[in-house]
Amino acid sequence: MAEITAAAVAKLREMTGAGLMDCKKALVESNGEIEGAVDILRKKGAASAAKKSSRDAKEGVIAQFIQPGAKAGILVEINCETDFVARNESFKAFCDDIAKKLLATPDVASVEADRVASVAKIGENIKVARFCRYEVTGSGLVAAYIHTGAKVGVLVEVGAGKDATVAHEDFKQLVRDITLQIAAGNPTVVSRESVATDVLAKEKEIAAEQVKGKPPQAIAKIVEGKLEKFFQTCCLVDQGFVKRNSEVSVKEHLGSVAKQLGDEIVIRRFVRFQVGETPAAA
Repeated sequence: MAEITAAAVAKLREMTGAGLMDCKKALVESNGEIEGAVDILRKKGAASAAKKSSRDAKEGVIAQFIQPGAKAGILVEINCETDFVARNESFKAFCDDIAKKLLATPDVASVEADRVASVAKIGENIKVARFCRYEVTGSGLVAAYIHTGAKVGVLVEVGAGKDATVAHEDFKQLVRDITLQIAAGNPTVVSRESVATDVLAKEKEIAAEQVKGKPPQAIAKIVEGKLEKFFQTCCLVDQGFVKRNSEVSVKEHLGSVAKQLGDEIVIRRFVRFQVGETPAAA
């Protein structure tokens, strides 16, 4: 049996919000495997949320650069050792410059000399942790949003059927609103069709386990309701639109603007970075 350390229990508690004893028992049951313990807690209803926190203690900022014309853009996470440096205007300017250079040449090796020079100047270890670059195909645009403090950033590509739609101010406002939605709502996929089959299967299994013992017809209905709630949490277009106090979904608002502009509008892809988080495995 794997040794269950206090650090592992603390990490599981941070990830799930469950009690210490529940976390320890789940780790024993999963033989020390964190992800397995999370699933055990969720099946027992002890985990407070479906989303698991996987953040490390890192400092840094999220930077972005959108090419003039908004046909290409990039989002970059750059880490440093202290929050003092992360809040420094010189460091932020360095990060903005790195984003601009990586958009032109998307290879971390191309900015290594800049990184080394900044390390020498600032006196802290600096790392280009990750970046995501989008380039539009057809009609559409790329937009980015950096939340106050530069700890959260969003990059999104939104497409349309006509170039005239992309040039319309209502379309541009819609895209800006979508970036704010992603930053606030923290979705993981665009739509329910994008949810991986293994993820969906696990959600069904967990939902069924939570209502085990109830009549079969009741279980099916409850599981369906729990899955719908899951979709409304993780799927961008199924979330309540934050600028309308969630009175309508993002999908409904998207459809309303599309109808007004007489075109089809689609959110093609997005990425949301938060400083220090551990990206999910591909």
